[in-house]
Amino acid sequence: MLFMDFAKTCERLEDTAGRLDMIGIISQELTGLSEEELPVFVRFVMGRIFPDWNSRKLGIGPNILYDAVRSVAGVRKTAVVDRLNKTGDIGRTVEELLLVKTQTSLSYTELDLLDVYYKLVSISSREGEASQREKMRTAMQLLGDARPLEGRYLARIMLEELRIGVGEGSVREAIAKAFNVDSALVEHAMQALNDMGEVARLAKIGPDALKDVRITPFHPVRMMLAQQGAIADMIEEHGQIAAEFKYDGSRFQFHKKGNWARLYSRRLEDVTAALPDVISQLLSATEQDVILDGEVIAIKDGKPMPFQSVLRRFRRRHDVAEAQEAIEMVPNVFDILYLDGETLIDLPFSVRRKRLEGAVTRYIAPQIVSGEQAEIEKTYDAALAAGHEGIMIKVPSSPYTPGQRGKNWIKIKPEVDTLDLAVIGAEWGEGKRAHVFGSFLVACQDQGRLVPISRVATGFSDEQLAEVFEMLKESVIKTEGKEVTFEPSLVFEVGYAELQASQNYKGGFTLRFPRFIRIRDDKDLADIETIEGIRARYQRQANSAQAYQK
Repeated sequence: MLFMDFAKTCERLEDTAGRLDMIGIISQELTGLSEEELPVFVRFVMGRIFPDWNSRKLGIGPNILYDAVRSVAGVRKTAVVDRLNKTGDIGRTVEELLLVKTQTSLSYTELDLLDVYYKLVSISSREGEASQREKMRTAMQLLGDARPLEGRYLARIMLEELRIGVGEGSVREAIAKAFNVDSALVEHAMQALNDMGEVARLAKIGPDALKDVRITPFHPVRMMLAQQGAIADMIEEHGQIAAEFKYDGSRFQFHKKGNWARLYSRRLEDVTAALPDVISQLLSATEQDVILDGEVIAIKDGKPMPFQSVLRRFRRRHDVAEAQEAIEMVPNVFDILYLDGETLIDLPFSVRRKRLEGAVTRYIAPQIVSGEQAEIEKTYDAALAAGHEGIMIKVPSSPYTPGQRGKNWIKIKPEVDTLDLAVIGAEWGEGKRAHVFGSFLVACQDQGRLVPISRVATGFSDEQLAEVFEMLKESVIKTEGKEVTFEPSLVFEVGYAELQASQNYKGGFTLRFPRFIRIRDDKDLADIETIEGIRARYQRQANSAQAYQK
């Protein structure tokens, strides 16, 4: 497949509003691709280069891209920034600048989809002092060979943000349609493989290939998620429910096969080197080949420490031994996904719990199973007294659904309602905060697009604003007066008093009294709240208000 054909497909998708029409366009393209092209096309059309389980990053930030475009187009960097401020889109900016280039030069090299992919992979593998120059050189080579339309999508892929509105659900349905397989099979294979590109390749082979998919150690899968709910509602719907402490720590996935073990974060990054003490603890607790789901907390004087203490250990790359002495880390395991070659995610939670207790001797999170509200509330009180966030309620008959946020896991905590939202813009501060960003525009996701929902200006300390500025200053892609726009990368946990309907925001909702809670750099853009989830919260809020009025 020529990269120009891929670019034309992206342009059609970008101009298409209907989800069914998008699915039709993608499915039509899938049928004509080779077995080697298929995974690359699928990942690219979702704005990705690597499989979801692979934490490799391209390592090209906006500034490298600006310099590459400047060099190829023969303009000053200020001209790139000025054009970007007008378009607000690095893809459109590159397209316009390459259009100027083609008017002065008729030479170009035909780009092939796979050739682009292999060059991008080569960029990601470069390290050391010379790596930035090598990345720049490769980016210049690709952009130099690109026609204007190709440049629009090539630039966006380099930043791994395609912005054409293609969500995972649309790609899943397109694969099912293209190869005449059940979409449930595609979904299940994705849950196990965590790579929609490989799932598409297997779907082309046939349904049996999808059915044979198994979870594999050291290919992390997405973690099952929870939503908010109420104890009484869960008991009324399910009778017996399981209750566990909700820890204020960081999720982990522990993979062990033989004597080899790795630890992955919520974002599926390999954090083994940063947490050797946790690895040792878990290795001492099992002799089986396993994949375990859990949460690690920091302990001091017998009490759990705040989330940020845990996160500092996850981020640490140097002086790990000193950090081990300063902060005691304790894992709490609450699920098992794989045991001695067997994939367990389809088994009921109650069965998985028994398998967990048979395979792991220590660090299993305490649990009670009851249909009595008073007993569950007693566990909730005990969790708070011990310094934890609250409790998790889990349905004993439920399977493990990687990456999904459903009613089978419910979180109960006394704090203000919160949402995990992407930071997409900001406004410069005033007075003593004039050198940092003072307020932020945050967004939820809607079928592959980011939808603004609120501005957040309170809850920050001066130190936190300085930290956020350092994390975001290289991600600015547009400046207009005091307003800046970011290439999305950072997630905030935002508290709020209530959801309100609003015509001022595209999603139709906004937050009343939004307040910054904390940075969630253990989460990526795939983990943020969806517009569907916000609609559901708004409806629950309305139902509660009606019940109160009665």
